[in-house]
Amino acid sequence: MVRQDKRDNTTQEEQAKRQERAERILGAAAELVERWGYRKTTIDDIAKQAGVAKGTIYLHWKTREDLFQALIRHENLKVAEDIKQRIANDPEGATFHGMIKHSILATMKRPLWKAVMLRDTDILGELANKEMGDTLSRERLADFKTYLDFLQSHGLMRTDLSTEELFLILSALSIGFLLVDQFMPDNFKFSDEKTAEMLADSIQRTFAPSTPAPSNEVQTGANAFNQYFERTVDIIKEQDQKELG
Repeated sequence: MVRQDKRDNTTQEEQAKRQERAERILGAAAELVERWGYRKTTIDDIAKQAGVAKGTIYLHWKTREDLFQALIRHENLKVAEDIKQRIANDPEGATFHGMIKHSILATMKRPLWKAVMLRDTDILGELANKEMGDTLSRERLADFKTYLDFLQSHGLMRTDLSTEELFLILSALSIGFLLVDQFMPDNFKFSDEKTAEMLADSIQRTFAPSTPAPSNEVQTGANAFNQYFERTVDIIKEQDQKELG
């Protein structure tokens, strides 16, 4: 029994070291991709930045593309955890407009994820379109549609538009706020926090139902959001653990 415990402890220690090393490699890859872009970032560059041998990287991922797809999913988890923390610290965080505010602010704070959201080929190359269309993303989109359906059915969101139309409007507003800064003169630029607040206000005005929902339904909506978001984070975390394992 003692020997078995020692073997188990050794296995856990090795797994922890492997995961720490994988995260260090992904951190190095993120830094270099943000600096040089996907096309110019090589495995040799990443190995040097992470302080590991080139062959060590291939112990984790078989190909360069596998590594970069793992990087995007790992970045997704970091953003999701950031959003979760921001929402927990905000009394209005579990509202629809609150969720959008914190999602966009977390995205603004992480350039690599912002590049994913904008499908920035200068930074991500061909990965820009690949990640957003995979099975995992489709499953999460289906969950989000279910969440919008729930809000409509409980009087928490306007019902004169379909969920597909609402999603289009939401995407247009969110992407617009992420892009607009580059077109504005300096005196029309605002902090990330202020920009996220303005987006949240736009979302609240655009998506609000014609009649304010009762307080009990508002709480029901907050509970539904927490369930939806917990499931989303769990899906992302499970995929990330597979990549790091």
